[in-house]
Amino acid sequence: MKRVVKRARRVAPRNLPVLIEGESGTGKELLARAIHFGGLAPSGPFVAVNCGAIPENLMESEFFGHKKGSFTGAATDRKGHFLEADGGTLFLDEIGELPLAIQARLLRALQQGEITPVGASKALAFKTRIIAATNRNLIDEVANDRFREDLFYRLAVATLRLPPLRERQGDVGLLIDRLLVQVNAELEAGSAKPLELSPGARALLLAHRWPGNVRELLNTLHRVAAWCEGTTISTDEMQEAILPARMMKTVSGEDTALLAEGFSLPDILAGVSKKYLEQGIKQAGGNKTKAAKLLGLPNYQTLDNWLKKYGLD
Repeated sequence: MKRVVKRARRVAPRNLPVLIEGESGTGKELLARAIHFGGLAPSGPFVAVNCGAIPENLMESEFFGHKKGSFTGAATDRKGHFLEADGGTLFLDEIGELPLAIQARLLRALQQGEITPVGASKALAFKTRIIAATNRNLIDEVANDRFREDLFYRLAVATLRLPPLRERQGDVGLLIDRLLVQVNAELEAGSAKPLELSPGARALLLAHRWPGNVRELLNTLHRVAAWCEGTTISTDEMQEAILPARMMKTVSGEDTALLAEGFSLPDILAGVSKKYLEQGIKQAGGNKTKAAKLLGLPNYQTLDNWLKKYGLD
């Protein structure tokens, strides 16, 4: 990750196109904004566009603008994203979702440095830095004729790959602390008390694989903050905040994370044990003999010992 940051700092003051690759939730837009604000025109506009969210029949108008009356519903002139970002940065998120026809128009705009709004006869020049991002492998997309090769090489002048959170175990603890500060700032703005993590809750966060990356981690902290009853987030509260199916997969050994400072195996095992004990009792309708059998325990007396151990009796 340090290498990515170093390269981003080097490319920021150069007016070069940047292609950011990475899984969903890895922070591609945050990196794009950092490059923009470290660039030659930090006071210029930063226009972020989700290419996958634009209906295909509106793409030309959205990107290049249109003249009033050029099609049904065009009640006024529209600038389009390229001109909205003039003098700044246009961030094209999920650019791999664009259909080939729009890719051709986009390539021409980048080559010529000008666009022609729908319904206009005159081209308009723009000076806009392009930063694109994708969660796809664009080289594979090119090989399968789903992405234009010439557009790929036009965009991939400076390529940055954001690793998923599971490959950044040394960063997870720092991210937890930073994101908790962000969550607490929002809580305090609403007159709520700031929260802190119990050792067990922190251990669960460190053990999770975070398939949704930074976005999932932040959403988990928001979720647990919404129902935390005190000022310290407990192991149980955190366990409920992390999706149960993913939590079980993580601790089962099928998809384990790298160990990091703050990891606590006893806390993880206690959390899993409590979860399955509660599930066993619930599934057995409160019948301890049946629950013991479901849990693989020899008898209900052994189950009682487990329940007492974890304060569930």
